[in-house]
Amino acid sequence: MGSLKIRHYILLFLIGTFCSCTVSNQYKTALTSYEIGEYYKSIAALRKVYPKTKDREQKANIQFKIAEAFYKIGQYRQAESYFKSALLHNSGGTIIWLHYAEVLRANGKYDEAISNYKAYLDSVPDDKMALNGIESSQKTREWLKTPTRYKIENLKEINSNGNDYAASYAGVHDNEIYFTSSRKGATGKEKSAITGEFNADLFKSTYNLQKKRWDKPLLVDDQKIIDTFDEEGAASFNTTGNVMYFTRCRYQKTDQKSAEIFSAKQLLGIWGEPLKIKVGSDTLMAAHPSLSADGTTLYFVSDRRGGFGGKDIWYTTKKKGDTWGVAVNAGPEINTSGDEMFPCIRENGTLYFSSNAHIGMGGLDIFMAQKGDNNKWVVENMKSPINSTGDDFAISFYSGEERGLFSSNREGSVKDDIYSFVLPPKVYEIEGDIFNKENGVRIDDASVKLIGTDGTMLKLKAENGKFRFKLKPNVEYIVAAYRKGFLNAKMVASTMGLEEGKQFQFRLELTPADAPISIDNIYYAFGKWDLLPESVASLDSLSELLVLNPTTVIELMAHTDCRGDDALNSEISQKRAQSVVTYLIAKGIQPGRLVAKGYGETSPKKVTKKIAKTYPFLKQGVELTCKFIESLDDDKEREICHQINRRTEFKVLSSDYREKFDK
Repeated sequence: MGSLKIRHYILLFLIGTFCSCTVSNQYKTALTSYEIGEYYKSIAALRKVYPKTKDREQKANIQFKIAEAFYKIGQYRQAESYFKSALLHNSGGTIIWLHYAEVLRANGKYDEAISNYKAYLDSVPDDKMALNGIESSQKTREWLKTPTRYKIENLKEINSNGNDYAASYAGVHDNEIYFTSSRKGATGKEKSAITGEFNADLFKSTYNLQKKRWDKPLLVDDQKIIDTFDEEGAASFNTTGNVMYFTRCRYQKTDQKSAEIFSAKQLLGIWGEPLKIKVGSDTLMAAHPSLSADGTTLYFVSDRRGGFGGKDIWYTTKKKGDTWGVAVNAGPEINTSGDEMFPCIRENGTLYFSSNAHIGMGGLDIFMAQKGDNNKWVVENMKSPINSTGDDFAISFYSGEERGLFSSNREGSVKDDIYSFVLPPKVYEIEGDIFNKENGVRIDDASVKLIGTDGTMLKLKAENGKFRFKLKPNVEYIVAAYRKGFLNAKMVASTMGLEEGKQFQFRLELTPADAPISIDNIYYAFGKWDLLPESVASLDSLSELLVLNPTTVIELMAHTDCRGDDALNSEISQKRAQSVVTYLIAKGIQPGRLVAKGYGETSPKKVTKKIAKTYPFLKQGVELTCKFIESLDDDKEREICHQINRRTEFKVLSSDYREKFDK
């Protein structure tokens, strides 16, 4: 029995030793996959070895490596939970604070992100990426609240369950889109150890005018000339669309060659054999080509020596034939210690690119760079909605227009999806309505003029009391309305300095010239004729109306209620009317255009439609005589009637003052 027990213990020991060696080997293999950039493959391997690992420090390191791998392939939500677990065990060193902060920011948790950036800065003071991360977290909230005018749309008829990205138009052909995809149907049958997706290929879709949608995408070619078992993508075209530059990554079991740029020419709709573009030695990475409009400069991405860290944007100029010159780094304004990728050079010289290190909203953001006065690039974030808290990259434009395509894995995307964007033109316009000021009824067939400081002089008839004008930017306008039997009216509009489009809503009220018009909000001291300060706004409006109608002569009429002495009421009303005339003369109105008349209590008000609507107990057409007022049982209603009678009005006496003046 003793020898049997010993053999049993020896067997258990050997099994344990074998298992331990197996786990150790699996761990080393998983780490090797991670170190050579096979992030997706390493995640699966590390997850498999984690439950078999007994050492706490090693378990924490596995969690950190898994978090880093998810971070590297842009799966930020998965990365967050693993970073959080790794932090509990102080695994990963100081870099974990920075990368965890980046992930939190990408997931929209800005306050937590700032705390982790600060924790990292405690160990690595003045780190540019962390400082930018804090500023980015603060600015993102602002950009989300105030998006730009760009309108975006997910191209669902093109996107698939795989990654779809780096779309561009084939030169001047805006009905053809070329893009990269790892969807089912791609030529590559091997899954990438980096992303877990099938090797991507170049696909093409054509816009169907009859169906008003994009047709089902197809491989660029089915002869394996462009699309091979390797990985192809990120195409750029010359202006005519018959020369294509694209990236090819060749994978072999014994050797993984770096990314390379190829060009191919199209003849009679068929792409010819690709030609490799040499920009340095064969061992140097070159990817994401973007050709200038004149075909002489090629921008691309590389991690070669001489950069600023990570992947940088470089460019090369064309020499004779199909040869290219020495690669030149785009410079420190463009490139950072992080990754700058997917350049897009426009015909006007503006460079667009994606970066995870410039001040942005999270993950990769799209940036615009223009040459400043000192010939240095000035970089600007394109903000929301082009950018999001996810990865936004690979923007391209249709030639000469503010519309195009970009890629994103933002919320609402399946994986990497293609989005279209357009910058709508700024629209400035006036929509107006014309009413009778006295009764509120629409005035038909009034004439409306639009006069602008740029020389604009337009005239139209307002149909059914409505009118509309299109406006131009940075112009001041006057809108004037007039109709026989009414006084002219005007309003002003200005598009000066407006950064966004605007629709002005105008209500022009024309004053009838054949009936007395009440001047609202004219106030006097009790029992006196002195104008109170509250009257100024209404009197100034009347002054402006008279300036707009320079040939009009009016009578200013003041009325009292029927209470009190008749003679005193007549005297007070005359002096009140004269007070208004005196004010208007002081504002520059000629005395000959103004007649003051006090009516005392002799002209009670007739209830208008407007008054009846305001006070339902009054019927339109009723005259507010003392007899009628005394017939009312309610004290409040009687007082309202007295208030209506205590009024200042004006009526038009003539419209030929200028003719009289000229004589």
